[in-house]
Amino acid sequence: MTTTAEAPTSDRELVLTRIIDAPPEKLFKAWTDPELLKQWFAPKPFTTPVAEIDLRPGGANLIVMRDPQGNEYPNRGIYLEIIENERIVFTDAYTRAWEPSAKPFMTVIITFEDQGGKTKYTARARHWTVADREAHEKMGFHEGWGQCADQLAALVTANG
Repeated sequence: MTTTAEAPTSDRELVLTRIIDAPPEKLFKAWTDPELLKQWFAPKPFTTPVAEIDLRPGGANLIVMRDPQGNEYPNRGIYLEIIENERIVFTDAYTRAWEPSAKPFMTVIITFEDQGGKTKYTARARHWTVADREAHEKMGFHEGWGQCADQLAALVTANG
C-alpha cells in the first residue's frame, strides 16, 4: 500500500488517499458487507460489534464502535449515492428516513479508482463548519482513518 497526497477542496474538508494492492470490487465489498466492515472499520484496539447497512440512496446505516473499556459509540447515517465498485457517499446529517440528526457533522465521499488491478482509495470528510473540521482533525482523523485504511488494505489483500 502506498500513501499519496491529495489536497482538500475546501477549508472544511479532510482527505486520506492510499494506493491499495487490490481491485476496487474488493474494497467496495469491504465497505458494504457488514461482516467484512466489522473486521476493519474501527482503529484497533476499538472494535465494531454492530454494522447495519441498507445499501441504497436514502438507506440508513448504523455502525457502532466499542472501546477497550466497553463504551460504545454509535454512528448513524444515510447513504446519498452508491455507484457499485466506484463511489459511496453518506452523511450523518440524517439518522433514518430523512430524520435530521441532532448535530450534523460531516458528509463522507469514498471513491475507488481502478489503477490496473490496484485501487486509488480516497476518503473525503466534508464538514459543515471549519470548527467541525478542526475538531475532527484534533480527534485524530489522519491517524485513525489512516489506521483503518491500513486495516482495510490488510483485509482485502489477504488470501489473494
